[in-house]
Amino acid sequence: MGRPPTRVANRIRALRFEHRERVQQILAHAVGVTRQTIIAIDQGKNFPTLEAAFRIAAVLGVRFEQVFQFSPGA
Repeated sequence: MGRPPTRVANRIRALRFEHRERVQQILAHAVGVTRQTIIAIDQGKNFPTLEAAFRIAAVLGVRFEQVFQFSPGA
């Protein structure tokens, strides 16, 4: 049996391109995680810690809600 679908979405990929096409490795380094971690978060396979989520938003220069969205009814 598979994992239930996530109700947390993110816009990391779109925001990376909107903000100077920041590559995954540069974002990962700035946040303090590995590139593989950024890839997994971006694809919805993993979730960042709360601290890493706020760091991602800060590095991208946007509010937390602009990166991560929760859909309680999904």
